[in-house]
Parts: sequence; structure tokens; C-alpha cells
Amino acid sequence: MSERSPTFRVRAWGPYACFTRPEFRAERMTYEVMTPSAARGLLEAILWKPAIRWRLERINVLAPIRFEAVRRNEVASKAAIGGALGSYFADEDRQQRNTVLLRDVDYVVEAHFEMTARAGPEDNLRKFIEMFERRLVNGQCFQTPYLGCREFAANVGPAPEQWEVPASLRGARDLGLMLYDFDFRPDGSATPFFFKAVLSEGRIDVREIYP
Repeated sequence: MSERSPTFRVRAWGPYACFTRPEFRAERMTYEVMTPSAARGLLEAILWKPAIRWRLERINVLAPIRFEAVRRNEVASKAAIGGALGSYFADEDRQQRNTVLLRDVDYVVEAHFEMTARAGPEDNLRKFIEMFERRLVNGQCFQTPYLGCREFAANVGPAPEQWEVPASLRGARDLGLMLYDFDFRPDGSATPFFFKAVLSEGRIDVREIYP
């Protein structure tokens, strides 16, 4: 078994979020709550190193689920990796698309990290535990954390000791199939991995869903 850290509890909140459902192609439609892959991205935004791998445990929802529909400008094309650089004019490639997003979100992500085979002789568990705790308390990040889409920046910090589950989230709620994460291959390809998500008392438990 890989050497692992204790479980961390990280709070992430913001005015907007969009965890896009992949089955909607033309328009963006968010999942009802944060996906595990988005939660992993938040943690990696605080601390990412080749020597560690984040493992999600639970996603806690602290605020009622609220949707809002907006229209946003997006560009239609993507830059090709390794392609030749040339002139690009966003005005000629812009499209207006509908987006159904989440308003006033608030989460607590519970996760730990494991040491990987890429750890070097100077890498050790205590070093990365202290580094992550220091960054979380001081608000330091490897890159700006975001809530699904890069334009929806997230506030992150230590989680409160206790919180109250919103009345609308009490009981069990079937969320259907949800994206867990991507299985990244050595050749650069990635296969999506889905799971049956259940929100129980404001919490999604993903401890047994590692691909």
C-alpha cells in the first residue's frame, strides 16, 4: 500500500460554478454538485507535485443547490497542441451559448494524497503535508483554483469544524451517472470514468470508487 497523508478538509466557495455534463454538446449544463475531477483540480491548484497523487474521499455540500441560466460568449475552436502559431481574431470565432450554472456554491472537500513512484530521494510525506497545510492556511496556490470553468474562480481555505446541512439536502438524492475522473494513459489519451452518484445528507462518498 502506498504511503498516504492524513485526510484534509478543504472549503471551496464562490458566486458561480459550472461542472459541465459531457452529454450536452452545444450548450453547457452543470451537474447539481461538484464532480470528483473538479475537486481534484482544486486540490492540485493548491499543491501539485509528480511525487504525490490526490485521492478524493467525500464532497460535502454546504449551500442549497441553486441554478441560473445565462448566455456567454465562447470561442468555437481550440488551439492545436504543437501546431504552428498564426494570427487569431476572437471576434471572428465567437459564439453565444446558453449556460445553466450554479449560484452561490459552498463545499467541503475531504481528500488525502499518496506518494507515487515518481517521488525522488528528497521527497517525503511530512514535507508535502506541511507544504499543503501552510499553503491552505496562507491562501497560497500553485495556480488559481476554479469551480468547473476557469472564469469561475474559487475561494479556498480550511474547512469549519462543523456545519449545518441545508434543509433541502437532507435525506438521499439520486444524482444519476456523474463523471468521476479521467483515466490518463501513457500515450496521452484519456478515458472518462463515471459512477452512480448519491447525495446523502448533503454528502457524496467516493472512497470506494477509485478507477
